[in-house]
Amino acid sequence: MKLKANVEKVRLDKYLVDALAESTEYSRSYIQTLIKDGNVIINGNVETKQNFNLIGDIEIEINIPEVKASTINPEKIDLDIVYEDDDILVVNKPNNMVVHPGAGNTEGTMVNALLGRDAEFLSTIGGIERPGIVHRIDKQTTGLLIVAKNDKSHQVLTEMLKNHEIYKEYVALVWGEIKEDKGIIDAPIGRHQNDRKKMMVTSKNSKYAVTNFDVIKRLDKTTLVKCAIETGRTHQIRVHFNFIKHPIVNDPSYGKLAEKQTDFGQMLHAYKLEFLHPITKEMVKLKAELPKEFTDKILQEGGVENDWKTI
Repeated sequence: MKLKANVEKVRLDKYLVDALAESTEYSRSYIQTLIKDGNVIINGNVETKQNFNLIGDIEIEINIPEVKASTINPEKIDLDIVYEDDDILVVNKPNNMVVHPGAGNTEGTMVNALLGRDAEFLSTIGGIERPGIVHRIDKQTTGLLIVAKNDKSHQVLTEMLKNHEIYKEYVALVWGEIKEDKGIIDAPIGRHQNDRKKMMVTSKNSKYAVTNFDVIKRLDKTTLVKCAIETGRTHQIRVHFNFIKHPIVNDPSYGKLAEKQTDFGQMLHAYKLEFLHPITKEMVKLKAELPKEFTDKILQEGGVENDWKTI
């Protein structure tokens, strides 16, 4: 692909995004990757800096790498599809399912299930290992997950996530009695100093993180809460509630040491999504009911069905 133009001073990545907007569905992040990997040649010279300033007469050659064939096996796995149209689908992710393949998880993932459903209708921006995947949910967290069916919707959704334009609410069952009716946990999160698989609240090499919560009901030994996150850090809700001494019930990584764990994992459910549709710009509002294991635990703690039905 070649481009010729006379330009005033402009960043390379911005120019390419604007120049290719009508003819391709390449995202800014994909274009930046092309630049970084040496696939953009300007006036005969390879340029790897995305903030390189273009000026005057330019001739740009862009080499688009061939898409490698996926090695992920499609699997026929039943999915709870909450919403679907030509551009996106939203699935209610079950417990104990990893979103995409990785070390130790090559089968039974959400990507395996999506490929088994219809491989042709998934975005490619995430690469061959993560087709359609816009965001993630922890393996043992249940609830709503957005999947992009084409690159245009993926690109828009990625920008919406970056700009905090997708509203997400979770329901969690945490240990102890939270006395405040609502609160804000504003604490930076970074990699755990001793366990690289975990995160922690720390001021060192951390990122800004904010979780808002409202108490739904105080139960026998636990509190049922709903949470809205302003940021999307790894394990954010789990880390934040552990930080305020109210760890999520049954959390295998951040839970109470004395707690007898079950295979279900943490009582954390992504139950609500609200966002403007990436293509039609119509408002989409979705909810996913709590899984039976979660509601059984609420009942065991002295709750009643109305506690979660009225959220």
